[in-house]
Amino acid sequence: MKQPSFASITLKTAAVHTVTYFIVGVLSFVLLDYSAKYADPAVANFVRQTDHPLVMAGPFFQILRGLLFGIVFYALRESIFPHRRGWLTLWLALAVIGILSPFGAAPSSIEGMIYTVLPAWFHIINFPELFIQSGLLAFLTHYWVNHPEKRWLNGSLGVVTAIVVLLSLLGALSAFGILS
Repeated sequence: MKQPSFASITLKTAAVHTVTYFIVGVLSFVLLDYSAKYADPAVANFVRQTDHPLVMAGPFFQILRGLLFGIVFYALRESIFPHRRGWLTLWLALAVIGILSPFGAAPSSIEGMIYTVLPAWFHIINFPELFIQSGLLAFLTHYWVNHPEKRWLNGSLGVVTAIVVLLSLLGALSAFGILS
């Protein structure tokens, strides 16, 4: 198999991350009632409320995060993409480094549980969203990179990414009062 290019891996990762972040985030928002959870007095001073313009713009900024993930995926490409279950290796890395053990005291991380005053329920409630989205990111990126002949993926994920970014940007501009 021909080695995937830097552009291929980073752009595909950015698209997959943006789309999975948005879809899993919307489902979690609705199913887990994030509006109420984030408004809880124990949490409200730590996180922006769900109707804040920057929260609405969140999916727009995921392109940048996806590109950063893509840089790392490219550096690890020989350990991930040639292997049938490479997506599991990728998911494990995302889960351990990105969720459970980041260098900061992030919610749902070991450091966050130790050093923040956020209640335990807040850390735990985030696990389904975090593990599902990172798993989808790993699986779909691995699949797409390993199946460049699947042209429908290029078109569909490209269009959905553009729609997510555009809607996010329009929602934020509207919330800031720019598109009234």
